[in-house]
Amino acid sequence: MDKCMDRYFVKNSTGILKKVLMCPPEYSHLKKDINKNYDIKIDRKRCNEEHSELVDAYRSNGVEVELMIPNNQLYDQVFSRDFGACIKEGYILGNFRIDIRKGETADYEQKMNELGIPCIARCRNGYFEGGDFWMLDDKTIAIGILERTDQKGIDEIRSQIEKYGYEIMSVKSSEKCLHLDMCFNIVAEKIAVICKEVLPDEFLHILKNKNYELIEVDKSNLLECYCNLQALGNGRVVSFKNNKKVNSALRADGLDVIEVDITEMFKHGGGIHCMTFPLNRI
Repeated sequence: MDKCMDRYFVKNSTGILKKVLMCPPEYSHLKKDINKNYDIKIDRKRCNEEHSELVDAYRSNGVEVELMIPNNQLYDQVFSRDFGACIKEGYILGNFRIDIRKGETADYEQKMNELGIPCIARCRNGYFEGGDFWMLDDKTIAIGILERTDQKGIDEIRSQIEKYGYEIMSVKSSEKCLHLDMCFNIVAEKIAVICKEVLPDEFLHILKNKNYELIEVDKSNLLECYCNLQALGNGRVVSFKNNKKVNSALRADGLDVIEVDITEMFKHGGGIHCMTFPLNRI
C-alpha cells in the first residue's frame, strides 16, 4: 500500500482522485424497462468500448484504475459504486435491496480485502447502496432515501462510524430515481449539479448554508444521467459528450470538463458516477 493510502482512503468528495475500483460490463444483457414495459437490447460490445474509454480517461488524468474480474452471474456488477462507500478510515459495506444484486457483495468484499482496505462498518438489517452516499465536506455525510436505501440502513451506518466524528443526514425524495447520484452530484469544491424540484427544502437549505453553488438540471433529464458525473479534483470533472448544457455551465465556472461517449451504458440504467468506486482521494 502506498504512503498516501497509509494515511487515509477517501477524505471527501472533491479532493484529488487517485485510485478507483471499476468492473467491465462484460455480461450486460437484455434488461426490462419497467417504465415502458419492454425489453431494451444492449449492445455488449459497445458497452465495453464505452467503459474502456472511461477507464482511459481516468488513467490519462492520473487516476489509477483497479479492475474487477466480472462474474458471469452478476449482470449489474459494472455499477461498482453501489456495493458500499469509502471514507477516510476505511470502507462501509452496504446491503443490496434487490436479489439480483446481492451476489455482488461477496465479490467486492473479497476484492477490498485483497486491496488491504479495512471494513469499518457493515449494513446487515437495513438497506444501503453507495449511489446514495455523498460527503458534503470532510465530516458531513448525506445519504439518500430513494428506491434502494432505507432509514434502518442509515441508522446502522451512523451507529458504527459516528465515533469517527461524522455527522450523517438522510435526504428523501419522492422521485423514482434509484439513487441520490441521479439527482445530486458534487462536481468540485462547493459546486453541485442538482435537480432542486425533487429534493427537500431542508437539504437545499443545508447546501445554501454550506455555500454551495448549484447548477440546476430539469426533472425531465434525470433518467438521462445529466447529474451522474465524476469529480477528479483540481477543478476537473468527467462528464459525457451529450450533456451539453451542464458541461457548458461547468466550464463557465472554470472547471475542466473531460468528455467521454457514454450512451449505450445508459440503457443499462446508470452512468459515469455509478461505474466508479473511489478507493483513494486526497
